Amino acid sequence: MNPSAIGTAPADSAESFDYVVVGAGSAGAALAAKLTEDPAVSVLLLEAGRPDNKLEIHIPAAFSALFRSAADWNYDTAPQAELNHRQVYWPRGKTLGGSSSINAMMWIRGFAADYRAWGQAAGAEWSWEALLPYFRRIENIAGSSDPDHGHAGPMIVEPQRSPRAHTAAFLNAAAELGYPMAPQNTEAPLGFSETLVNQHRGSRFSVADAYLKPAKRRGNLTIRTDAQVSKVLFEGRRAVGVAYRQHGPRTARARREVILSGGSVNTPQLLMLSGIGASEQLRRHGIDVVANSPEVGKNLYDHLLSGLIKNAVGDTLFTAKKPRQLADYLLRKQGMLTSNVAEAYGFVKTDPGLAFPDIEIIFAPVAFVGEGLVPPPAHGLTIGAILLQPESSGSVELASADPFAKPNIDPRYLSDPAGKDRATLTAGIRICHALLHTKALDGSLSEGYLMPENADRLPVPELIQLAIDQHAQTLYHPIGTARMGTDPGSVVDPQLRVRGVAGLRVADASVMPNIIRGHTNAPSVVIGEKAAELLIAAG
Repeated sequence: MNPSAIGTAPADSAESFDYVVVGAGSAGAALAAKLTEDPAVSVLLLEAGRPDNKLEIHIPAAFSALFRSAADWNYDTAPQAELNHRQVYWPRGKTLGGSSSINAMMWIRGFAADYRAWGQAAGAEWSWEALLPYFRRIENIAGSSDPDHGHAGPMIVEPQRSPRAHTAAFLNAAAELGYPMAPQNTEAPLGFSETLVNQHRGSRFSVADAYLKPAKRRGNLTIRTDAQVSKVLFEGRRAVGVAYRQHGPRTARARREVILSGGSVNTPQLLMLSGIGASEQLRRHGIDVVANSPEVGKNLYDHLLSGLIKNAVGDTLFTAKKPRQLADYLLRKQGMLTSNVAEAYGFVKTDPGLAFPDIEIIFAPVAFVGEGLVPPPAHGLTIGAILLQPESSGSVELASADPFAKPNIDPRYLSDPAGKDRATLTAGIRICHALLHTKALDGSLSEGYLMPENADRLPVPELIQLAIDQHAQTLYHPIGTARMGTDPGSVVDPQLRVRGVAGLRVADASVMPNIIRGHTNAPSVVIGEKAAELLIAAG
């Protein structure tokens, strides 16, 4: 079939906007809000999920209650050969604010060196030096005097409101082992810190709170929820709108451009459904090819986490749901329910000769078991190791041409042929084990492990292998499936334009050319803001 006949464009009677943005997550919300600062520009923002009015979204410690709920895309990976053939649960936000409405609210930029690598891959405009002004512009970091931090931006970032005493003990344990304490969000934040969080007065402060709530007052922003896009529509090779379902099939025309901000799973899926991807795969599903782009859905990288959980004495989040804690939260916005759960973290090197950390250690004053899908069984402390720079990569592929079917997600964790990823994660869990056996944590812990089960009887190497094979999980940071670059094989160019077509851009974590030593929410907001500037400049 002639590509010009593919994805028939909406009729002239269809609704028209200057821009159509698909996905109201960390990048999409920032992008839509920024564009509508110009009253002459009209924007349609389509979100497949519902409004962000679910109570658990706003109570920080309740975020895992949103897993497998209506606010979650509720994905599972393909069975992972290196993780005992387990499927790994992947929560992704399906509500206004996207994953910023269901995450652990950790505001961690990462290392400047990683963004300098972006600059090498995608041009100087994506380097650390070029992006630092965006970080400053979007941030409002309470109490910071660092000139490289933002103090008046839309994203409110605060210290923990009511951290557990165990968190201070954990940081003392890190110091006992010789690790430094680190100022947060500097160019190279080697060492340990209590977590800064996206909260305001004890409640979650998502990207929807920061960007969409103020922008809703503008008459030129139209937000539609329960509106899932099924295809980008083309005239020839130019994107001119989208087809979506909201109580029935609908279309919308974009007079200027369509921007995909669905994230590292939904964006490549929608590109492929719209005829942009590897020709062979598209034809296998009966999809006509608009542009052959073999890397769509490839280059999937994610942060893998595994660790240890020991029994603990009181003052853990095990009792966070007790009436007293609920009252403390509702009346004063204090207490355990203000916790982001991951109350402290640190960047460490498993080999002193490394230029940069290869592991992040994360601490939670609770037993975070079963990928967060089951309640903690008892008082416990969790210390986990995160593989920061995995060499293993995977893919997102279509399962069918049905736009409402889940795609196949295969991160291929720990699959690198040399086994470096497993060796690094093993070394990271050894650090977790050492931290759990410091004097500083003596008063916090009681006998026995909650995870892995019966680990007290195992030699340390077997304990670590069991922790990886049976309990490793995602840290929720998939990137790269619509990689940007200066090379012609990249999915998008440095202006975020999808190669091979016109009028279509991508702005979300899928464009990241490599994974950062940090968390992906903050840079995703930056990508949204920068995308808006690119669109404004294009006119």
